Amino acid sequence: MPENNQFKWLPAVDEILDYEEIKDFYKMPRTLVVEAIRSVLGIYREEIRQKKIHYDNSKELRSAIVHDIRDLIKRRSKPMLRPVINATGVVLHTNLGRAVLSEGARQAVNEITGGYSNLEFNLDTGTRGSRYSHVEELLQKLTGAEDCLVVNNNAAAVLLALDTLAKGRESIVSRGEMVEIGGAFRIPEVMERSGSKLVEVGTTNKTYIQDFEKAITSDTGILMKVHTSNYRVIGFTHEASVPELVELGQRFTIPVMVDLGSGCMFDLKSASVGDEPLVQQVVAGGADIITFSGDKLLGGPQAGIILGREKYLSQMKKNPLTRALRIDKMTIAALEATLRSYLDPASAAREIPTLEMLTRSYDTNQIQSQKIYEILVLEAEGNFQIKTEQGVSPVGGGSLPMVELPTVLVMMKPEKMSAERCVSALRKGNPPVLAYIREDWVVLDPRTIPEEQYEALREAVKQVFGGI
Repeated sequence: MPENNQFKWLPAVDEILDYEEIKDFYKMPRTLVVEAIRSVLGIYREEIRQKKIHYDNSKELRSAIVHDIRDLIKRRSKPMLRPVINATGVVLHTNLGRAVLSEGARQAVNEITGGYSNLEFNLDTGTRGSRYSHVEELLQKLTGAEDCLVVNNNAAAVLLALDTLAKGRESIVSRGEMVEIGGAFRIPEVMERSGSKLVEVGTTNKTYIQDFEKAITSDTGILMKVHTSNYRVIGFTHEASVPELVELGQRFTIPVMVDLGSGCMFDLKSASVGDEPLVQQVVAGGADIITFSGDKLLGGPQAGIILGREKYLSQMKKNPLTRALRIDKMTIAALEATLRSYLDPASAAREIPTLEMLTRSYDTNQIQSQKIYEILVLEAEGNFQIKTEQGVSPVGGGSLPMVELPTVLVMMKPEKMSAERCVSALRKGNPPVLAYIREDWVVLDPRTIPEEQYEALREAVKQVFGGI
C-alpha cells in the first residue's frame, strides 16, 4: 500500500473522541484525553513518515492507535509519585524514598493531616508554642543531649550549624573526611555556602590531633569531624578521635562538631551488622554539636537532627535560616512516632522497618524467599525458569558501605523475552516492580519485599508474562 494512504487512514481527534473504546474515559478531564490522542497521533505520523511502521488496512491501524491511546491515558491518569515494590534488596534505596516508615509513624501522619493540630500551640498555657517541642524531650531522653533542633535534612543541619558558629571564620576538617554524598552534596561546598573558610589538615589516609592543633588560629570557628558513612578508608590509616578533638576544643575554647551522616541509635553491632557509632556514644563523648539524618539508619522521615550544647543550639534557633529549613507537621508526627519506638529497643527492632530488615536472620530470609518462590512458580510454566540462590543485600542510602547482608534470592529466567525486557516490563507495570539482572536472570530479593506485597508481586509478574 502506498505510503500516502497510511497518512489518509489516520483519524482526526474529534473522530477518535466518538469511538466507543474511548468513551469510558469521559469521566476523566477532557484535556487529558485530548492531549493523549494528539500525542499518539503525532507519534504515528512521525513513524509513518520515517517508514518505521506499515499497516495493511485502516482497521488494523485504527486498532493500534486506540490501544496506544488507552494505554497512554491510563498511565497519565495515575499519580506521578507512586508506591513501588522494591525487589532490589537495597534497604535504604535513595531513589525509592530511603527508609520505610513504621506503621505507627504512618498512622501518626494520617491522624495529624486529617484536621487541625497543636503544631505551634501550647495546650497547657493556651499560648503560642514551638513546633520542635514535640520531639525535643524524646531526643534529649534518648541521646542524653542538652538541647536539640530538627530541620529538613542533614545537609541543612550542617549548613545551619556552620552558618551560625563559623560564618566568616575557619572550619578545620581532616582531608580524609572531605565527603561527597549522592546528589553532589559536598562538605567543602556546604562550608563555602555557609560563609565558613575550609581548612584541610592531614592526609587522605592519616590525620593526627596534632594536625588540628597546628592549624588553629584566632580565626578558627569550629573543629569538625565528618563520619565517612558512605565509604571507608582502610589499610595504613589514622584519624583524630572525637575525645581527642573534644579535649583540644576545650583547651582552645572552640566548639567541636561531628557530622554523623547516617545517625544510628540502635546497636547494630550487637546484631553483627557493621560497626556504626551510636549517636548516644558521640553525645556522651562530649561533642558540642552532632548532626545526622532522620531517614537513614534511624528509620524515620527525611529530617536533619542537630544535638548538642544548649548554648550553641540556642544560637541556631535564632538564626533566620532555621525558619527556611524548618520541618512541617507531617515530618514531626512521623519522627515523634519513630522516636517513641526507640524507648524500648526491642520494640524498635520489630516496629521500625529499616531495623527489622537490617537485623533479619538468614533463616527468616530463606523462609520468605521460599514463600515468594512458591507463589511465582505457579506462573512459571511456559514463561520462565525459576530458582532460589544465595546472595547479598546492600544497605544503601550512603550507610554501612562495607556491609553486605546474606540473603536468599528468587531468580527468574524468561523463556520468550530477554531479561532486560522483563525488568523493563516489571518496572512499567501496576504496581511497578524494581528488580535487577544477574547473568540473564531477573533477580528478586525478599529482604525488601514485605509479605503484604507478595500477592501484588504475583499479579505484576502475571501481567508481564500474560501479555506475551
